[in-house]
Amino acid sequence: MSQILPRFAHGPISLLRFLAVLLLLTGCSPSGNRYLLIEQSLFAGDPQRAAAIVEQTENEYGAKGRLLYEMDRGMMLQLAGQYQQSSEALERAEEEVERLYTRTIRSETAAFVTNDNVLPYEGDAYEHVMINVIKALNYAAQGQLQEALVEARRIDHRLNVLSDRVKSADRYRNDGFARYVSGILYEVSGDLNNAFIAYRNAYEAYGSMSGWSKVSVPLSLRSDLLRTAEALGLTTEFAEYRQAFPDVEWQSRSSQEQLAHVVMISYNGRAPRKEDLFLDLPISLDAAQLVLLNRAVFQSSFRRDRVADSILYGLNGEVARVALPRLVAQKTQVGSENMTLTDSFGHSVTVGSEPVQNVTALAEKSLAERLPAITAKALARAATKFALAEGITRGARHAAGRDAGPWVGLLVEVLTKGIAVASEEADKRSWQTLPDEIHMARTWVRPGQYQVSIQPPGQGVTAVKDGQTIALTAGQTVFIIQRVMQ
Repeated sequence: MSQILPRFAHGPISLLRFLAVLLLLTGCSPSGNRYLLIEQSLFAGDPQRAAAIVEQTENEYGAKGRLLYEMDRGMMLQLAGQYQQSSEALERAEEEVERLYTRTIRSETAAFVTNDNVLPYEGDAYEHVMINVIKALNYAAQGQLQEALVEARRIDHRLNVLSDRVKSADRYRNDGFARYVSGILYEVSGDLNNAFIAYRNAYEAYGSMSGWSKVSVPLSLRSDLLRTAEALGLTTEFAEYRQAFPDVEWQSRSSQEQLAHVVMISYNGRAPRKEDLFLDLPISLDAAQLVLLNRAVFQSSFRRDRVADSILYGLNGEVARVALPRLVAQKTQVGSENMTLTDSFGHSVTVGSEPVQNVTALAEKSLAERLPAITAKALARAATKFALAEGITRGARHAAGRDAGPWVGLLVEVLTKGIAVASEEADKRSWQTLPDEIHMARTWVRPGQYQVSIQPPGQGVTAVKDGQTIALTAGQTVFIIQRVMQ
């Protein structure tokens, strides 16, 4: 889509230019239709079709949504088992994150007189971390351990930089799940020292995030701390963790050397979506009465409300609109899964999964941290648009002369202030193909051939990996990644 930007350097903005900017940029919001199609494909157990839908709708993302496109594509390609292509897409997403640290003045100006949807989507900090986490899991699923360790180090670097930049302990500045994945990868590679450090960092991160993350320290992580501390001969740390986790069962490192290791990652539910929260700010008592009446009468669909509002408020001329984003959670109905491995003799091992990441909580925290700045900018933008419309209206009255001035002024006021209301829209973009929660299950079994069954406990619904057969050798680690839409 071509971009038309207002100029302020040489005198007042013209009426035609102001209207063109508002009209053309009002419709630049992301479409929800593609996400509906993607979700339908995932519900049907067809991630290949979901990945194809993302690719087919590339033009809908536009240049401003390049980061979103690559993240969505990378997520769907992973679910489709196309791990290498997924990593390539996510690598481009990471490059886009770095590129977007700078932003042009012209784009900022356009956003200030319309809405933030005209700016490139830069992503939230937790989304940037998830890019590296998903890449690491891609490489791990392919058995490319060295490449996975590169991503583990990138995770460590990104979180360390974030921790240095964000000083408040109550904000998102660390990530227990990302640290945990790194620890598993280090341990699988035989680097017990870095594994223990990552596990310890994960334990501390889960603790610092506990007030808002809605995820407790996983029991498996506590076992990992005990196992690696003992293997490294860290007697003091081992004693401290043994006292802190008296009821945790664990196996020594030496007892697992001849076993195979299975790690199941389950993406459950759907990430929260964003919608507009409109705040209509009356300038006069009459405008306040109109706002109250309008809110009471027009309770129909979103589109009809916006059309009606732009007409009514344009006629009144004394109402400014502010749009803020608000999250709508789409919580999973699956609290845990049972992963059962059955060997060729009919012997089975069952292990339950546990939550290791709450994406919805991360999104809520991120929005809460940014909302004061978003609100201040939205209020300033509303004031600017109202002042511009008022100035153009007065200029039109003066130019039309005494006889035609009132009618011309009314027409221009309805157009400028009505379109100013219609153009106000919150930035509702987010990495919507992420899940609501991420669950993990880990177990060690004897080498052999196993059939994998993953089911929510007490339910008849099977997960997408049910019935998969895997061959395991001593010392091998296999990663299983699945998607559950419920």
